[in-house]
Amino acid sequence: MTNSIAEIENADFLFVIGSNTTEAHPVIALRMKKAARRGATIVVADPREIWLTKLAKYHLQLQPGTDVWLINAMMHVIVSEDLVDHDYVREHAEDFEAVKEVVLRYPPEEAQKVTGVPAELIRKTAREYATTDRAGVYYTLGITEH
Repeated sequence: MTNSIAEIENADFLFVIGSNTTEAHPVIALRMKKAARRGATIVVADPREIWLTKLAKYHLQLQPGTDVWLINAMMHVIVSEDLVDHDYVREHAEDFEAVKEVVLRYPPEEAQKVTGVPAELIRKTAREYATTDRAGVYYTLGITEH
């Protein structure tokens, strides 16, 4: 997770990837459901139709094992469209230029061929994530083990 558990309920955008949260972490899932009821946008990136996809604005049904392609393509959009929070990067990131160099090699059109997720959906998700003040990324073993 990129945010604390307490912040989930007040998030305005939740990007859930590689996590069947309702099965593996029901307490966290309850907070996500509360955020959704409050009007938060949920996007689920998962090959499977998990319970949380019922609440999702978008279900990015990517091919298994292509998470890195999807994430890098989203970062490509954020960098190429200058949606980066430059103040945050300046204070908290190291060698961001190297990251930019890598992610610019992952255009959404190429990611679509690998992940199966339409390029325009990758763009929409990246833009919404980058332009929402209270956004978070939520992942579990589906990401960290693959």
